[in-house]
Amino acid sequence: MTNDVLLNSARFVALILAQVLIFDNIHLFGFINPYVYLLFLVLFPVRVNTMQFLFIGFLLGLTMDFFSDTGGIHAAACLVAAYLRPVFLRFSFGISIEYNSVKISNTPVGGRLTYITLVVLTHHLVLFFLEIFSLKHTLFIIKTVLFSSIFTILLSLVLMVIFSTKKR
Repeated sequence: MTNDVLLNSARFVALILAQVLIFDNIHLFGFINPYVYLLFLVLFPVRVNTMQFLFIGFLLGLTMDFFSDTGGIHAAACLVAAYLRPVFLRFSFGISIEYNSVKISNTPVGGRLTYITLVVLTHHLVLFFLEIFSLKHTLFIIKTVLFSSIFTILLSLVLMVIFSTKKR
């Protein structure tokens, strides 16, 4: 238990620092921004209490809002993604998720890609709709969500491969 807490705490701090110091400074074509701090929500253990996970997701977003000075949009987006996570897990990995027998790093690539895509798209839709907050710019929002999601998913997969711990 203590090992999980230390690992998740270190992951929280590392992903927030990486996001704030490195990835927030990337603006491809002026509108594509990666949000790799979402890996914390994706990789968080499945067997945690729902209310605890919602609080941790809110805290993750609030921390990003603090550093980005965005007034709560990251907190809202992370909270929605954390709330819908059980649905995404069941959709991506099936009934085995009900028995807490799934570890994200040990799943097939297709299920993992589906799961990451659902979490990232949900987060980005909420984030960018709240950031722009205008139906006149719907096409721009959709374009931003689409391209930022693709970039975030690719970077997340690369980071998961780089930092995965293979047990032999």
